[in-house]
Amino acid sequence: MNSLVLASSFTDVKPGLIIWTWITFIVVMLVLRKVAWGPLLRSVEAREKNIVSAIDSAKRERAEAEKLLGEQKSAIAQARQEAADQVRKTQAELEKFREELMGKARKEADDLKAEARRTIDEERLKAIADIKGEAVKLSLQIAEKLIAEKLDDSRHQAMAQQFAVDLSKKTPNA
Repeated sequence: MNSLVLASSFTDVKPGLIIWTWITFIVVMLVLRKVAWGPLLRSVEAREKNIVSAIDSAKRERAEAEKLLGEQKSAIAQARQEAADQVRKTQAELEKFREELMGKARKEADDLKAEARRTIDEERLKAIADIKGEAVKLSLQIAEKLIAEKLDDSRHQAMAQQFAVDLSKKTPNA
């Protein structure tokens, strides 16, 4: 019976208990709203603002990083282009310098060759003139000796051989 009483008392509607339950609920709700709900909402709102601010900051930083990356890529491309241009320019200058040196070397070689030919021609002309002079001297000497003495054939042969020996002594060995 006791259990029946308890069961019936639990299911029985008691208007005083309902009113006091509602009053307690309202009071607890007002106290919680004043004490806990306000600070809790402010904390959640502050946290939400921090998260939104962090997201916006991250978006700005990412955009700035992408911008800087693009600038760096263009700067690298420009530096590579300038380096390639400089290499081409240097190669062109070296080729031009090489051509100039080759031209100068050819001109100097041609000048030296021409000078050598002139010198050889001058020396050849001098040698021919010297030989002619010697031939004239020798002819004169032979003529003097022939006029100075009357020669027979054997004496003539001996003089010619003596003349050839004297001539080979006077001319340098070839």
